[in-house]
Amino acid sequence: MSQPAQPQAGCKLSIVVPCYNTERYLPTCMDSLVAQDMDGIEVIGVDDGSPDGCLGILQDYERRYPNLVRALHRDNGRLWNARWTGIDAARGDYVAFVDSDDCVEPDFARTLYETAVAEDADVVVCGFSRTDLATGRVLSREFCDERTPFTLEADPGRIVEVNPAAWNKAFRRGVLATLPRLSETPPILEDLALTLLAYTRCTRPVAFAPRSLVHYMVHADSMINTVTEDQVEAVLRMMREIRADYVQAGCPPALMAALDAVAFEHLGVSMPFRLSANADVDLKAELAHITRYLDESFPTWRRSPYINGAYARAHGSAFKKLLVAQRFYRAHLMRPFLWAYSFAIRKLHVDIKW
Repeated sequence: MSQPAQPQAGCKLSIVVPCYNTERYLPTCMDSLVAQDMDGIEVIGVDDGSPDGCLGILQDYERRYPNLVRALHRDNGRLWNARWTGIDAARGDYVAFVDSDDCVEPDFARTLYETAVAEDADVVVCGFSRTDLATGRVLSREFCDERTPFTLEADPGRIVEVNPAAWNKAFRRGVLATLPRLSETPPILEDLALTLLAYTRCTRPVAFAPRSLVHYMVHADSMINTVTEDQVEAVLRMMREIRADYVQAGCPPALMAALDAVAFEHLGVSMPFRLSANADVDLKAELAHITRYLDESFPTWRRSPYINGAYARAHGSAFKKLLVAQRFYRAHLMRPFLWAYSFAIRKLHVDIKW
């Protein structure tokens, strides 16, 4: 086996790995990171006050790979704050994120960094495989098709097609350094918050590396994740604060409209779907509440230039799915739509993602 790459004096890429209650999976994740085939990287493991053995595992890797791995500890503050601990410590020109229960291909770091440099990109998005943890079966491969880079100035609507996850992206560190921290720690959808805030600071392209470089491990209980009404309220506050940041940043109307489309995608479709799995929730009342919220806070979602037939035909399946969902939503047929959505996942094992 070849020796793992060691960072050079000038760090090119920092990889932040927040850890909480994942000691069972963390060694596999770390093994994949210390085996990267690129020099000039650092791996920053952040133990978020985990009650299990995560900190000890990170410290062991730091001892074995002192020029590559850094183990940090913080009091438990949720994923949002753990990521920021890693960002603040990062020394790379770019910062990537890996979840501690996932693993990556040996050329994960090199491909992200080389794509970023070649395209002079602020954000690079790579492909990934959704893999069943129990069986190892690949459920889907996503973002593995060729996609042209885009800028937020030329075609802001394309942020709708980009998945909100942080774990298949590298961000220019200078972009992350300028982001606000939010007044309230998000209980869920931290990735969405980070990615949306980053877009307001992007002046260079969003680029793509169309190969499956991340193995996103799907746990048996993670195909449908329920949410509580309190979590929904926290997300609504989070999204309102993000929109206020867009306004304060002076974002043009086209980017504001793109944000409104993303808000409908996640608050009008994904959030009600997760609510529908919670038997204690009055889904009809929640849908009415979310609709009022969207109308008040993200007012162009009903007439979005990015949720229409012409734009969908020109830009592909992500926009077609969103257009169908919007038509059901506006026809007050979301409950049967969500039932069919849930049936496809639970019974047909089709993992539909927005």
